Amino acid sequence: MTERRRRRHWWPGVLTALALLVTAAPGTPAVAREEPRTPVTVPALTGWSPESGSYVYGRGTRLVAGTGAERRVAGTLAADLRAAGHGTVPVVGGGARAGDIVIDIEPGRSWLGPEGYELHASRRLSVTGATEPGAFYGTRTLLQLLAQGDRVPAGRTVDVPRYKERGVGVCACCVHVSLPWLENLVREMAYHKLNQLLLELKVMSDAHPEANTWGYYTKDEIRRLVALGEKYHVEIIPEINSPGHMDPWIENRPDLQLTDTDGDKQPSRLDITRPEAFAYYTSLMDEYAEVFPGRDWHMGADEYMLGSDFAEYPHVLEYARERYGPNATPQDAFVHFVNRVHAHAVSKGKRLRIWNDGVTGANTVPVTAGTTVEHWLNVAVKPSELIAEGYPLMNAAYALYLVRGGFHTDTGALYDQSWDPRGFEGEKLASSDGVTGAKISLWPDNGRGQTENEVAVALWPALRHIAQATWGDPRPDATYVGFTARGTAVGHAPGFRDLTRVPVADGTYTFRTSGRSFTAAVRRTADGYVTLRTQDGCLEVRGGKLTLNVPLQPGVEVTPQACDPVGTLQRWALEPAGGGGYRLVNAITRMTVNVTDDGRLAQYPPDQRTPAVWHLT
Repeated sequence: MTERRRRRHWWPGVLTALALLVTAAPGTPAVAREEPRTPVTVPALTGWSPESGSYVYGRGTRLVAGTGAERRVAGTLAADLRAAGHGTVPVVGGGARAGDIVIDIEPGRSWLGPEGYELHASRRLSVTGATEPGAFYGTRTLLQLLAQGDRVPAGRTVDVPRYKERGVGVCACCVHVSLPWLENLVREMAYHKLNQLLLELKVMSDAHPEANTWGYYTKDEIRRLVALGEKYHVEIIPEINSPGHMDPWIENRPDLQLTDTDGDKQPSRLDITRPEAFAYYTSLMDEYAEVFPGRDWHMGADEYMLGSDFAEYPHVLEYARERYGPNATPQDAFVHFVNRVHAHAVSKGKRLRIWNDGVTGANTVPVTAGTTVEHWLNVAVKPSELIAEGYPLMNAAYALYLVRGGFHTDTGALYDQSWDPRGFEGEKLASSDGVTGAKISLWPDNGRGQTENEVAVALWPALRHIAQATWGDPRPDATYVGFTARGTAVGHAPGFRDLTRVPVADGTYTFRTSGRSFTAAVRRTADGYVTLRTQDGCLEVRGGKLTLNVPLQPGVEVTPQACDPVGTLQRWALEPAGGGGYRLVNAITRMTVNVTDDGRLAQYPPDQRTPAVWHLT
């Protein structure tokens, strides 16, 4: 048994022994002693050895840390303590005294692994990791304990994750997700020891301005988000889905679109037989590398023939046979494209990830070894086969999905079943060998089906569950109600912004900006936006081309419509703009309301036109 295993098995044994040590003098009735409770955290601690007394956080508390990585961890903790309302705590060097918090990084503690930590609470509290991420995760536990009071029961834990990839996926692939919402997500992920955020999204391209249809992010916005991820040890992995689902990128590039036997072009499918298509895709990869410095690249590679068949594109088979001989299949052309992207990623120091449904078994050419496969769909090639073939495998099961206006994961049922990352769609594995971890995924299939704030309500329980299932025991409490109580106890991460706050009271206001004014009754919605009821109806974005059921074209008018209590396109955010004014942002399209030259109200991305500032009286 390794040193790590000895330590992890020692503390549960201590708890059992303590429960049995109920003694009494001869002839005297035994008096039961209450077993010391393990402190409440999410994920639950993997072991706890209680001691007598407690650690008390107070006015004299200091953070004691060395230099370099220890000082970085302490600096982040100090900022989070301040954000959580625990005051300003100095970071110092030297020896520790009672009440201090000590941050240590000791590479020699190999049993802690790359992300584990040891926490010891007594007159002072120490957090020790073998690495910087390990020490950082120990501070997340400390923050959760202090969220429940300034007194921490004395004891010791060694807390080590079971899986190395613990994540969330967000498709901001057409419908824009606001940056503050994503920043909240990064903070919440780190607070619950999740370490991987997949973002399928569009970054505004300098090399290909024809691809800059809304809703993109500017490079500065992405730099800001990536910097937050680096600070909180959340790797942000970008995805440009290809060769299918490419319409956000090639709707204005018909020369790159796959063409069927009737001559009809497919805006969602990249023509994998054209060298220009590969050059276009890899140039986007290279441009993304300017703002995403991480080591992973996700190319999607799912649903290329969704709603169609390779038979409608005979030139794909011809292309495959030219390269791999007469027995080649059209799927070989697809795998050939994936493998070329893999080679390009490796040449840039990155690792490739794909969804599993592109690995159908209909190919004679294998996907390049080392490609991480994220398994979401039950297809012919089973998880056990992918592991046997040597592919790192992540569980991204459909059962873990949250779809706007559609399917939502049943977190309570998964918890009651003691679900863990071995439970794939179509197969439950006996061993976790080869399984990298698991993630929940958020998709905007019906982009107007829910607002961001409504998605958040469903997300937080699912996020805490995936954190628990990938870090430790998938069912630390006897009931799901008991587990959700943990989330209530630890609350939200320090720095979490309440995006449901409405800055004005309900009432009737006149909205004024240069060139236009209107009067509307402002009413707060249950999800933290407002409706604007004018004498002609409620203001709504309506018109233009729909993408995922959302009017995403810039310039689409904002007009009064019959008021609809469930109409999300009638919900608005009032974002403070300085000087007592507000920007008016649609809850779904995330575009601002501007005034056209002829006085109409219309939506535009904030970087295309300076957002109108509305003053309310």
